[in-house]
Amino acid sequence: MTEKKAQRNSKNSVPITSKDTEIYQSIYDAIVEHRLAPGSKLPEDSLAETFGVSRTIIRKVLLNLTHGGLVTSKPNHGSRVAHPTAKEGKEVFASRRIVEVAALPLVIENLTKEQLEELKAIDKAEKSAQAGFDQHKAIKLSGQFHEAIIAVTDNKILIEFVRNLISQSSLIVAVYGSNQPQRTSCQGHTDLLSLMQAGDINKSQQWMDDHLRNVEGTLEFSTEKTDVINFSKVFF
Repeated sequence: MTEKKAQRNSKNSVPITSKDTEIYQSIYDAIVEHRLAPGSKLPEDSLAETFGVSRTIIRKVLLNLTHGGLVTSKPNHGSRVAHPTAKEGKEVFASRRIVEVAALPLVIENLTKEQLEELKAIDKAEKSAQAGFDQHKAIKLSGQFHEAIIAVTDNKILIEFVRNLISQSSLIVAVYGSNQPQRTSCQGHTDLLSLMQAGDINKSQQWMDDHLRNVEGTLEFSTEKTDVINFSKVFF
């Protein structure tokens, strides 16, 4: 699936320009690919200097990122990459199981040959990233795979909701997950595609529930990781 660079805003988001969208996507990608650590400060002056824009533009971008749950902002404390608690992490995965499992009958009913080929292409790219130990790219592609499945429903509200859950899942993995590549998830995506192509709703739903539980099972909610941030290395 071709990656969409334009930001998909909620109705409460601030209108943005093409330059804003470019910066938004850069920060968004850095967060979901774990190049920006959860809890990292996002000072407006440093980001403005990094991207060569005004603090007003950065402020607008950060505000839009808060609507997707990737950034938190407090008066007089500035903005930070969101740092989900263990409770929030469990709630996100519980929500994903409910929504993504329930959506599969509609997905299978509406899945076209072209969409199936798109999913297979993402799955292939994810396997390649895993084989090359490019964990940042593999994480991003895994999220794209799940987003592409939900996109088959052509339900904008559902797509936006799941996209936010998936991006928050990336933060949760960054805080509580292992640094070791999750190779089994790649094969699992291939297995799901086979079930979907066969039109097997029950087994597809069982696969999705098991898959998300397995991913959550790799997380250690009793521990947290921290990283040091360097904007010049993150974005350029």
